[in-house]
Amino acid sequence: MAVLTFESYSQARDHLKEVLDTADRGEPVVVRRQGHDAAVVSAERLRDLLLHRCPPDARVVPEAGRWSVFLPGLPIAADGSTLDEALDEMVLALREYAEDWRDHLKDVPNHRENWGLVQLVSLSDDAQIKEWLAGQAP
Repeated sequence: MAVLTFESYSQARDHLKEVLDTADRGEPVVVRRQGHDAAVVSAERLRDLLLHRCPPDARVVPEAGRWSVFLPGLPIAADGSTLDEALDEMVLALREYAEDWRDHLKDVPNHRENWGLVQLVSLSDDAQIKEWLAGQAP
């Protein structure tokens, strides 16, 4: 199977329906621009792949009548008076981290490799993130 490749942004734009239809089928699409290749993929398929690449490693700790949630190795943590509240707060913390990563952390050496987590958070709604944190994602 040949990879659908467009040699320029303009060429891809002129064939946008074909680009999107091909990506939706899970077939590879490449757009070349100024010496760099970009892949166009279905957001749903990318999210599914990232669920497997970024297994949940959330640690949940009951402590002094409260619940804490954190991700080892990441500066992301939350707490609440109930587990559900702590998970809700963790969703907010993950969204804030993703925003900070896009804004200024993407080029910082100890955050650079977290792009998959940022994509997963960005492609998920709050309920999906909570399911992922709780290890209940499909």
